[in-house]
Amino acid sequence: MGEAAAAAVVAVNGERYEAVGVDPSTTLLEFLRTRTPVRGPKLGCGEGGCGACVVVVSKYDAAADEVTSFSASSCLTLLGSLHHCAVTTSEGIGNLRDGFHPVQRRLDGFHASQCGFCTPGMCVSIFSALANADRGGQSPPPPPGFSRLTAAEVEKAVSGNLCRCTGYRPIVDACKSFAADVDLEDLGLNAFWKKKGDADVSKMPAYSGDAGAVPAFPEFLKSEIRSSVGGAVTGDGWFHPKSVEEFNRLFDSNLFDEMSVKIVASNTGSGVYRDQDLHDKYINISKIPELSAINRSNKGIEIGAVVSISKTIEILSDGDSVFRKIADHLSKVASPFVRNTATLGGNIIMAQRLPFPSDIATVLLAAGSTVTMQLGSKRMCLTLEEFLEQPPCDYRTLLVSISIPDWGSDDGITFETFRASPRPLGNAVSYVNSAFLARSSVDAASGSHLIEDVCLAFGAFGAKHAIRARKVEEFLKGKIVSAPVILEAVRLLKDVVSPVEDTTHPEYRISLAVGYLFRFLSSLTNGLDGPENAIAPNSSYTNGTANGSAEFLPEKHSKDDCSDLLMKSRQELIFSDEYKPIGKPIMKAGAELQASGEALYVDDIPAPKDCLYGAFIYSSHPHAHINDVNFRSSLASQKVITVITAKDIPTGGQNIGSSFLMLGDEVLFADPVSEFAGQNIGVVIAETQKYAYMAAKQAVIEYSNENLQPPILTIEDAVQHNSYFEVPPFLAPKPIGDFNQAMSEADHKIIDGEVKLESQYYFYMETQTALAIPDEDNCVTIYVSTQIPEITQNTVARCLGIPYHNVRIITRRVGGGFGGKGMKAIHVAAACAVAAFKLRRPV
Repeated sequence: MGEAAAAAVVAVNGERYEAVGVDPSTTLLEFLRTRTPVRGPKLGCGEGGCGACVVVVSKYDAAADEVTSFSASSCLTLLGSLHHCAVTTSEGIGNLRDGFHPVQRRLDGFHASQCGFCTPGMCVSIFSALANADRGGQSPPPPPGFSRLTAAEVEKAVSGNLCRCTGYRPIVDACKSFAADVDLEDLGLNAFWKKKGDADVSKMPAYSGDAGAVPAFPEFLKSEIRSSVGGAVTGDGWFHPKSVEEFNRLFDSNLFDEMSVKIVASNTGSGVYRDQDLHDKYINISKIPELSAINRSNKGIEIGAVVSISKTIEILSDGDSVFRKIADHLSKVASPFVRNTATLGGNIIMAQRLPFPSDIATVLLAAGSTVTMQLGSKRMCLTLEEFLEQPPCDYRTLLVSISIPDWGSDDGITFETFRASPRPLGNAVSYVNSAFLARSSVDAASGSHLIEDVCLAFGAFGAKHAIRARKVEEFLKGKIVSAPVILEAVRLLKDVVSPVEDTTHPEYRISLAVGYLFRFLSSLTNGLDGPENAIAPNSSYTNGTANGSAEFLPEKHSKDDCSDLLMKSRQELIFSDEYKPIGKPIMKAGAELQASGEALYVDDIPAPKDCLYGAFIYSSHPHAHINDVNFRSSLASQKVITVITAKDIPTGGQNIGSSFLMLGDEVLFADPVSEFAGQNIGVVIAETQKYAYMAAKQAVIEYSNENLQPPILTIEDAVQHNSYFEVPPFLAPKPIGDFNQAMSEADHKIIDGEVKLESQYYFYMETQTALAIPDEDNCVTIYVSTQIPEITQNTVARCLGIPYHNVRIITRRVGGGFGGKGMKAIHVAAACAVAAFKLRRPV
């Protein structure tokens, strides 16, 4: 039960690795990038939201002698949960030495890689979709060069992969080139053919179903799995109970406390609520068979709590219309590589404990679901509504299963779901979600529906959890749906859907909820406009979309499911030999290396001997004295080696982080006053990047505002206080003529107005990163992702107080910049340089 055993063993691209001495909190991504030669999976968001870290995970079931493979987000997947699993990265799919895969070569040929940072993840997502589709499919074999995937399916394969550079069209073209139902003439500019009439699959890199197969599961892992069947696998802080009773005995042993232990099945929840401290013990409940069970009966389906969302979609898709609509909605939740590991129970328990805007909780609430939970020796069955309304569950509470009733045999059932989010697919949390289930009969006189019973569920609008609109439900029961009834229901709903204080855009969320109810009820009437043409009261959307989001329309009113509409674009090019070879489509040099993950970025450089890692501590006050910096007592704070601040800048150096024309110099570290929220205060130094990140979160900064003016937070404040950047004389505008007179005499008058724009983000995929290596004779070499290496060199030299030629800046490639890798990249390089100079070790 609690005995320590051998460390986790994994196969990476066919090679065996044993995770000896690895911290229990190590993610698969961290292990791959620090303990193996693999560099294809990248650290982008660290939340499972960008797809840069996607890999293929394969598991072997010795009893059934079956291998299952799926894409997964390696930044969220904990290494300790992958004992005896095989991992395939972009390098394992194809590489320079063994030959590139058709996916990688087609991405190159369709010009689908620019900075290339996201390309390995794109490649793995496409490859995984192809492998799953072509693995023993029942449909007829596709034509040569194509797969069994449709254009819509292959497009969805990369729905969770973000790219800032390309605009997606060339990526989607590369994806569609594998779809048997695509018209190759519709694909855009590529290096395979020049004229539209020349499009031919034979001109593209050849593809067959065998090419899409995941590499064979290693035989050495199969042997180890067979020999270990029946044994409890624990080690290095990980515990894997094999039953609910064993789970309870673990807690009875007093080995754990709430702060040090984390109960996990997939760990995808950390992509929503990041860990604030390290954990030294983990309990993996995914090995408990009861939690993975799926039971069907005439009453419905009972799904174990650790069944993945993808598996749940597969189960429900093979059911009645209510089950299928639930599955359809769940397919819009998260991304494929997150759904493959995220569990149904994990989503529900997170919605119960935290203000998590869960789509799944809302939809299952409307469907009349129940949950079974275990606390110690006590087992309880509650409705989902009762479960959500309980106080947050104790960390020892175990969610066992979720039961969804079968409504298929119940005549007169109408079930619909809706959601609005920033994006229709991929990781996009809903602004509002809702689900409605009604039992009704048609009134012979009016032709409208008489509502006998109804359940109206709303979530994500700014409440603690999904709720039922009980007051509206009671009003509707026994009513024939008509315009006056709908308007009264809408009026009542406005009192029920009440976002809590500080919820963003509350009016918009309320209008969405009202609009969804209107659309649902109008579908039950005779004579009112259907949802496609209706204008819902206080609603801000039409034609089935809300702020660019696909919604779920009732089948009888929907011509197309918005989620299945493909990206539409057309590229028209005119070729001429006049300037030949200018304008000729050619393969981008290095694009295949980018797709395989072999192209190195700064963070891909192998760490030098004795390398340390840093993370910034940021100010949380816009204008305040920095009196002291301490750390909370925690596991993470124990990993701190030192903190680098302005006091550590070498004698003769300057506290300078960037310098630019018009903007002047910006300090590297706030000292002694922070000038804005988010300003660098110092750098935490630790043995690993994770330790540094976690330790920085433990910083407790003592502020004071004595003798300081209030911060200037708006342009209006700046104008009022005459706070301007100094404009160099040669850039200052020179007045010509009398402006006011010219405007007054102009034929056309300009109407005065005011437009306010919020802040914007560059959204580069590669994070800010640098590696500083101290050298002899007061020299330093810095590898940094920067767009202005010459200014970086000058600024670092001024900061260290050394000649410019003592600083060597190397920028091989930049994983997206768009201006964001300008001045802010200099801060990172300078901070690394100061730390490396101080500690005489690479940082």
